[in-house]
Amino acid sequence: MKKSIESIFEDSKIVEKIKKKLLYLFQLAEIDNSRDGKLGMEVGSARERIVIALLIYKFGSEDVKTNIPITKAETDVILFNKPLSIKTASGKKINGVKLIWTVDPKKAIEFSKAYKPTCDTILVQINWGGMGYFYLLPKEVQEEVLKKIGRKKYIRLPKQGTNPRGVELSSAALDQLTKNPKIKKIEIFWKREEIKYNSYDRWVDYWNEE
Repeated sequence: MKKSIESIFEDSKIVEKIKKKLLYLFQLAEIDNSRDGKLGMEVGSARERIVIALLIYKFGSEDVKTNIPITKAETDVILFNKPLSIKTASGKKINGVKLIWTVDPKKAIEFSKAYKPTCDTILVQINWGGMGYFYLLPKEVQEEVLKKIGRKKYIRLPKQGTNPRGVELSSAALDQLTKNPKIKKIEIFWKREEIKYNSYDRWVDYWNEE
């Protein structure tokens, strides 16, 4: 077995699983992390765990390290001893992807001035009812785009006077990244399924056990 993240995109069985199962699993994550029809912020962490589980399924738990220090802001998992970031975003057009969550404007500015890509990134574009993608954005492509368009265009800071939720990759950066010929991608049509699932059932089942 080829030991690289790129091999996911060369494995037809895995590609088909991603096209089919990711829809179902992301729907379960939304059910688990919704209240009164509104998604909670924690859905991002649930989606991240689903993608990490895919990596474990494909490559085995020996090569996928999930116990990442909190100081590693951009690293969500380590695959074959290389850091990997996992990000998800919703919409027909991706308008912004979080680089760091902070409510401190000073920290946001400091981060933007010092930021540089540190690892490859898996980016999942969720577009219910339309086309989306499972992208691999190599570190070198991120570096190229940052250098090409400049830091101010690459990074979007929260607007002053608003409730800041963090520093984001700009729409311009995402447009350049996702159109770069060096990236890998899997096209996904995001069709919802009818799912009979109650997020409390499994916990009730545990309580019912002797």
